[in-house]
Amino acid sequence: MADHFANIQKLPDPIAGCPNFRRVPGYKVYCCGQPTIAGFEACLTKVCGDTYPKDGKIIWFNLRQEPSVYVNGEPLCARPANKIGEYAELGNITRDQNKADEPEFMKVCENRAKENGGKLKVVDINKVEKEVEVKEMKTLSEVIEGAKAKFPGLVHMRVPVCNSAAPLENDFDIMCDTLTGTSINTPIIINDQVGLSRATTACVIACLFKEFQINASFEGLVETVPGVNLDLLKMDRYKMDPNKDALFRGEFEVIKELVAELKDEGAKNECDKVIDKNGPAKTGGTGIKQLRENIAESKLSYEIMDDAAQVFLKSKIMDNIHKYFYLIAFTAYMRQAAELARSAVSDEDKAKNSLTGGKTAIPGDQLKVNKTFAAFMEEHAVLRGMVEAGKGKLQWERDIPAAALANLESLATTDFKANLGKIIHDIYQTAHTMFADMPQGDHKKRAKYRFASKTLMRILPNNLKGEVEALIEKKSITLDLYEILGQCTWGQGIKA
Repeated sequence: MADHFANIQKLPDPIAGCPNFRRVPGYKVYCCGQPTIAGFEACLTKVCGDTYPKDGKIIWFNLRQEPSVYVNGEPLCARPANKIGEYAELGNITRDQNKADEPEFMKVCENRAKENGGKLKVVDINKVEKEVEVKEMKTLSEVIEGAKAKFPGLVHMRVPVCNSAAPLENDFDIMCDTLTGTSINTPIIINDQVGLSRATTACVIACLFKEFQINASFEGLVETVPGVNLDLLKMDRYKMDPNKDALFRGEFEVIKELVAELKDEGAKNECDKVIDKNGPAKTGGTGIKQLRENIAESKLSYEIMDDAAQVFLKSKIMDNIHKYFYLIAFTAYMRQAAELARSAVSDEDKAKNSLTGGKTAIPGDQLKVNKTFAAFMEEHAVLRGMVEAGKGKLQWERDIPAAALANLESLATTDFKANLGKIIHDIYQTAHTMFADMPQGDHKKRAKYRFASKTLMRILPNNLKGEVEALIEKKSITLDLYEILGQCTWGQGIKA
């Protein structure tokens, strides 16, 4: 599958060959989609600018699960036929698997081109097929080695992760291990296919590591500056707009349980600040995906979906809550790591890095993370069960007021057919009140219509309910207001 497609670029000021490139405000952390061969050089040149040395260390994380090859400088990936145009959730793919699959994928591509007169058939995410005359073919590993000719300090690390749920605990540790020994100003570049969810998630992790370096390195240095209010610099004092809906603030039940268990409200505040910086302009970022608020937006969309779409969306919402939960837990881990790093400084290092007033400022590249994130989660093993049990604790359907339900049930049991007109009127009157918070438009109309369909089905007399359920199960009709009404009136006698 071709990685690039029409309208892949979502952001202003594009860099040719490097889709959706941007810098996270306040951090030397950059995000993008899979670059072309020329795009790699353009991206690295942009990151170095006029000041950072081209032979300096640059960390590049690739979040792709799919093996990649380059044909004529353009990136292609291996996808199962049923995953074209969809998120490729390929399971627990490791870096070694990914790297080993790449030469095999290239052999397949070479053989197909040879059998087709030197041309390779590819499709994009829109399933548009085209033939490409193959002039050059390279694996991603070969492309990276080529980029090192001009940027010898480049470190390319694959961390294959899934799209919706959290990275594995080991994935967090791989990123931390790779970043240990880097300095505060070491550039970090992160890519997935387009520069969306996976890359944004890893950017949040990278920024949180930078925060660890800042907290452990510079607190002593900042304290020597006269007149600086340290409280103003603390990330854990971050407050979101209190007028935002609770779901947009990330106040899910399982997140409240997490904060209580960690006894560290600052971890959520710091994580939210970093997530906002990695989000779009409306939350202070330069990106595309808002990892926290997207959960709330998906939850609002859930109310207007049909049953099949709801099953998929519910799974996605729970996966994204799982990811948010783990990002907060990782923030707590990094905050603890900063405390441990400060307290673990030897007397020799204290003397070497001492400041006026007895404070120390440890260079970021000398900081060590003394415990893995997996070990932290083992110490807090209750969190693993908590997220699995709690990620689905949302109110998936709005509750109909008890008085309104009692009224409808009374009308249905007294004389359903005679009262049918009033039943429909009262259902819509109730829906008007229940969905008053939603803005006018198609979403609201669909939500009210879906509510009316489900509510009518709920209050049907048993004999009619049995008929309708049998027809729905046979797929003769659907859970649709007018189809149910039709079966209850002129459709009588039609059996499943």
